[in-house]
Amino acid sequence: MIKFTNVDKIYSDGNKSLDNINLGIKQGEFVFLVGHSGAGKSTLLKLLTREEKISSGRISVRGEDITKIKNSKIHNHRRYLGIIFQDFKLLKEKTVYENVEIAMRAVGANPKNIKPRVMEVLDKVKIADKHNKYPSELSGGECQRVGIARAIANKPSIIIADECTGNLDIDNSVAILKILEKINEEGVTVIMATHDIEILKLFPKRTIEIESGKILKDTKRESYEVIV
Repeated sequence: MIKFTNVDKIYSDGNKSLDNINLGIKQGEFVFLVGHSGAGKSTLLKLLTREEKISSGRISVRGEDITKIKNSKIHNHRRYLGIIFQDFKLLKEKTVYENVEIAMRAVGANPKNIKPRVMEVLDKVKIADKHNKYPSELSGGECQRVGIARAIANKPSIIIADECTGNLDIDNSVAILKILEKINEEGVTVIMATHDIEILKLFPKRTIEIESGKILKDTKRESYEVIV
């Protein structure tokens, strides 16, 4: 499904953010990326979305070498991705419904399918009753539910979440993880970067620790502790 082969990322200032990353993630896995700030977690995710380009190596997603995709074709790759952000990135002047709707319109979804699908995903994340509210009228946890609804609206095969619980308390974090678990149970691959040790304890998943741009540990053990 996803394969990193000898991947390096070196920025123009000479900083080596990723160093010889070799990593495989199967379809339907739920994977946590952990490590100190600056360890390389976000860079790895940005390479997956093609926000950044590798310096050397190869990354394949769904059998395609995404390092060779032309810039004009990147949008085709991103149609298979659902991205969830730490700071939500909701449009403040749009309602909950409109924030999800716009994601579907952006990929040219059939207009007849938009409303039922938007309401379906809002119901899935348990915020359909607030579809006419604006982000300023919602709590942080509710905003992230909208973010998840937007991410899954176009039925992606991969969810990428970069510190998506970083601004939430533990109760809201657990609620968000339970939603992501249900999405994962439907066969969607979930890759989530996190600093939250409590989340790792409560949701034992495959956990990949990155330090100084290298994979330090890759484990599927039931209990996993990491200093972050």
